[in-house]
Amino acid sequence: MATGTRYAGKVVIVTGGGRGIGAGIARAFVESGAQVVICDKDESCGRAMEQELPGSVFVLSDVTKEEDMKSLVSETIRRFGRLDCVVNNAGHHPPPERPEETSIQGFRQLLELNLLGMYTLTKLALPHLRKSRGNVINISSVVGMIGQPQAVPYVATKGAVTAMTKALALDESQYGVRVNCISPGNIWTPMWEKWAAAMPDPTAKIQEGTLAQPLGRMGQPAEVGAAAVFLASEANFCTGTELLVTGGAELGFGRKAAQYTVPTEAQ
Repeated sequence: MATGTRYAGKVVIVTGGGRGIGAGIARAFVESGAQVVICDKDESCGRAMEQELPGSVFVLSDVTKEEDMKSLVSETIRRFGRLDCVVNNAGHHPPPERPEETSIQGFRQLLELNLLGMYTLTKLALPHLRKSRGNVINISSVVGMIGQPQAVPYVATKGAVTAMTKALALDESQYGVRVNCISPGNIWTPMWEKWAAAMPDPTAKIQEGTLAQPLGRMGQPAEVGAAAVFLASEANFCTGTELLVTGGAELGFGRKAAQYTVPTEAQ
């Protein structure tokens, strides 16, 4: 794989880097010349990425486990002696659920993964990022800004990620550490493909997702990766920024009324 020099000599941790958006981000950083530490709890995917990307190292770890995050940071420093960027990408989008169908325990678990996992790794990495005057990139979602039906827990966690990004940016600016987030829209990933396949009409669901963007297509993981490399390597006067990688999905007007019937007892 040919590598560039935009982020040469730098060391980057990417969580959830074994597939989908995380894999796209890992590839982009390797192509920019960086050394990439791929964190994932799926060993087969992580090992495959390590084999694919010269300049990458896979560390089996779960972002919801603090000891795993401590080991991830210490192993990164042991191998490379520095840390320049943390990309907090690991997360999950549950299937659609109305509020009354959600469970409190499920909400707690999603908070652990989508929000607290990001905070744990960031907190542990900050001493090293302060030394390198590095940066943090959190992967949020456009739905944290515009909402999404039947997804209250997910939307809440992503809205919190964006808010946390801004607060951390304020605290870390005195150390020269920048903190930004990327909010993707519809990105064609194995997760999107699997979700569509579970629908009664997968083709129609994919078409719906495609036409949600004024650009008339879904995004690709590589495009989120390009945004991450830009924030890390060139956006030196950006902190607390939410970069939308959405194809314009949040723009304009559209049909917003719910398409399902309210249960009789709630009327």
